[in-house]
Amino acid sequence: MANLSVKDVPEELAERLRQRAARNHRSLQGELMAIIEQAANETEARSVATPAAPAARGPDAGWNARRVVRRGSKSIEQIAAEHRDRFPQPIASGPSAVDIIRADRDAR
Repeated sequence: MANLSVKDVPEELAERLRQRAARNHRSLQGELMAIIEQAANETEARSVATPAAPAARGPDAGWNARRVVRRGSKSIEQIAAEHRDRFPQPIASGPSAVDIIRADRDAR
């Protein structure tokens, strides 16, 4: 694997990256890798959006010739907001977690 190094990063920018990593439950290294992958995938997606003629890429090539994989593109806040939109009311029926744990403990 290649090693990349960024020098002279302003402290304010480094701190914002650390905070972003913490929000996404990643290490700083993991957050930087996710940012680099997202940027690379966006560049790849743009090149896929304007493909060459199918004959230039081969007879079996089509829009699905290159698969774009996106990982880590949503923050935890975005996921939580989507979850709240899908499930606006908490589940009111059913046993609580405390009751389940107590029942399990008492069954031993």
